[in-house]
Amino acid sequence: MFDALSDRFDGIFSRLRNRGRLSESDIDEVLREIRVALLEADVNVTVVKSLVGRIRERCVGEELSKSLSPAQQVIKIVHEELVTTLGGETIKITYASKPPTVVLMAGLQGSGKTTTSAKLARWFKQQGRNPMLVAADLQRPAAIEQLRTLAGQVDVPVLAGEPSGDPRDVARTAVAEARAKGRDVVIVDTAGRLAIDAEMMQQVQDISGLIEPDYTFLVVDAMIGQDAVTTAEAFHQTLALDGVILTKLDGDARGGAALSVKEVVGKPIAFASTGEKIADFDLFHPDRLAGRILGMGDVLTLIEKAEEVYDQEQAEEAAARLFEGQFTLEDFLEQLQQVRKMGPISSLMGMMPGVPKEMKDAEIDDRELDRLEAIIRSMTPDERVNPVIIDGSRRRRIADGSGTSPNEVTQLVKQFREMQKMMKKMGGMGAMGGRRGKKGKKGKKGRTTAPPALPGKPKMPLQLPGLN
Repeated sequence: MFDALSDRFDGIFSRLRNRGRLSESDIDEVLREIRVALLEADVNVTVVKSLVGRIRERCVGEELSKSLSPAQQVIKIVHEELVTTLGGETIKITYASKPPTVVLMAGLQGSGKTTTSAKLARWFKQQGRNPMLVAADLQRPAAIEQLRTLAGQVDVPVLAGEPSGDPRDVARTAVAEARAKGRDVVIVDTAGRLAIDAEMMQQVQDISGLIEPDYTFLVVDAMIGQDAVTTAEAFHQTLALDGVILTKLDGDARGGAALSVKEVVGKPIAFASTGEKIADFDLFHPDRLAGRILGMGDVLTLIEKAEEVYDQEQAEEAAARLFEGQFTLEDFLEQLQQVRKMGPISSLMGMMPGVPKEMKDAEIDDRELDRLEAIIRSMTPDERVNPVIIDGSRRRRIADGSGTSPNEVTQLVKQFREMQKMMKKMGGMGAMGGRRGKKGKKGKKGRTTAPPALPGKPKMPLQLPGLN
């Protein structure tokens, strides 16, 4: 969504880095370019004016840091002000002292509200909570079935009323039932509307008055641009929102809504949905998004994705084998499957700092990973453990079984063996002085421990043979 804006900022800052001292006219020129880039990204004009004004005030008025070049200081200021515009801090969810914590979901029809309700339920489960979903959207019978289907995927119960019933009664009954059954979070999915109409706004306002929600979230489709801000303003006048949940942040719209909501409405973006899968949902982190917009990557989100899919003990064992030269193609296949759970390779590349723009822009087809997996799966167990035995006839058999060519099989095996040698050499250097007499960690001669990982950070091979 923010690719075009990121490209504009990259061009602006590249020219800026080639300059030494920055005069006031240089700063004005940079700010003009930033203003145009933000307006082209469909950011609200009032927000643009405020953001550029704050950046100029700091650039002109503050003494440049001795540890940074003037260009670096300007980039630092732009990053900090972007974070402020996006909301400053990540929202901290607190829970009712007397359960359940009640969450009211509102939004226009088609914004992804029902799907988002299920995603939010999954998120609460990850926090150790015991949520329940409430289907109070009785306008569309299909919405009730949709919520039930999605709730089944995350193993959360749903309380629903009859299509002919009153959603106000359903919501009120649900909160009482949740309290009786020990459900500590209740998420009420209300009816969406095709446009902001008085009758439906009154209905959601009545529900809010009856259940007295701890949080009221407005689900907004980020693809609709500035209309998202208009919608948020209208709902806030009726419901006193606590936050906004942006959906479809993985789309190809210009992204102005995300940069405008906080300053225009005065309420933060609480969560963001970045894909169609139930797992593509998390708290919104202003600092991380600002970093990605400015091409700084998003290492924290990358680590969190890895921690979510990786088994820590399994990862440690794989890393130890890798650095000791005992890492096999069977191990690599397991690691490859874990990486794929983290999402499309192209999206992971966007989170890595320092990756050249050409690589980020390159379309990395995930079918390439299918090819690698097919080759390995076409090997026998002995061939995966000891690929050196793969001769010409074996190569042809593996190629036929995987729908590839013998040359592709040769390339994968060659790159894998080179990685083995390199990692074994690194492991030997890291383990100098770490041997315990004649026996290592597990009592085997010459066995050494792998270099230590950062606390809580799973270790995994960063290279993928066949893709490098």
